[in-house]
Amino acid sequence: MVSTEKPVEDEFLGQAGQYRRELLAHCYRMLGSVHDAEDLVQETYLRAWRAYDKFEGQSSLRTWLHRIATNTCLTALENRAKRPLPTGLGQPGSQAEDPLVQQPEVPWLEPIPDSAVGLDSADPATIVTDRETIRLAFVAALQHLPPRQRAVLILRDVLQWKAAEVAEAVDISVAAVNSTLQRARAQLETVQPRQDTVAAPLDADQRELLERYVKAFEDKDISAIVALFTADAVWEMPPFVGWYQGAENIGRLIDTACPAEGPGDMRLLPVNANGQPGFGLYMRDGDVYKPFNLPVLTLGPNGITHVSSFFDLSLFEKFGLPMEIPA
Repeated sequence: MVSTEKPVEDEFLGQAGQYRRELLAHCYRMLGSVHDAEDLVQETYLRAWRAYDKFEGQSSLRTWLHRIATNTCLTALENRAKRPLPTGLGQPGSQAEDPLVQQPEVPWLEPIPDSAVGLDSADPATIVTDRETIRLAFVAALQHLPPRQRAVLILRDVLQWKAAEVAEAVDISVAAVNSTLQRARAQLETVQPRQDTVAAPLDADQRELLERYVKAFEDKDISAIVALFTADAVWEMPPFVGWYQGAENIGRLIDTACPAEGPGDMRLLPVNANGQPGFGLYMRDGDVYKPFNLPVLTLGPNGITHVSSFFDLSLFEKFGLPMEIPA
């Protein structure tokens, strides 16, 4: 007789697989890196599979997986430096005329595709990640917290766990959870910038602003680029350590530091990162366009308030972007 009982492995994968994207979002908040987060989700599933026969259902499978992921992340963070953006290094803003300085050895914060963390659904009811808790500004602010504070704040304020559940997950007392959370919130308040929330989907004015952004860059029209930004907008571009404030300052930087010489030298393809609009920006090289950087935009009511432009070209593959475009 052929058994109709499902193998344990099929049962585990069938039940646990549905949480992959929210586990990736959780690990990304903890680590600030899409590459590291993917590795740690794999490690989480491996650990969970090995321990699945001991899972007794006293908590939900989702909670159990998040507990394993949290401790996997805490272990990984023991020997890793925080992942900053240039604005988080504590240095004063730069002027466009200042020399460009790279620090490729710094483990910089990375963006993450919306599709990877469940923000790409047309049906809001099926979105598995809270948009505000995956935005670059929030994830960058989390990196200022010590790992255990980071874990407690994410579990309590993002995942909405009870203090007793958090205490069990990170192996501290409930009183320690409450005091750790208080310190984490206070620290986050000092480093987290004001929120420029953007509704999704974008409205007509925001879509028109993004269309102007594409045209201005593809034409390398500096005056049009300056007009896109608010007066106190910020531009940063890891691994370069400088950051630049002010629309005119940003315009001079692009005018003098960008290798494009004029119209047709740049090509932009849209992406969605961290619940925000972005682009894969390509630079012309002979008869093809090649990846140059990946800007992620923050939109305010009066224009673009922040651009984080990432020069890690391995991100193009993560975002499903081609590595070459015919000119």
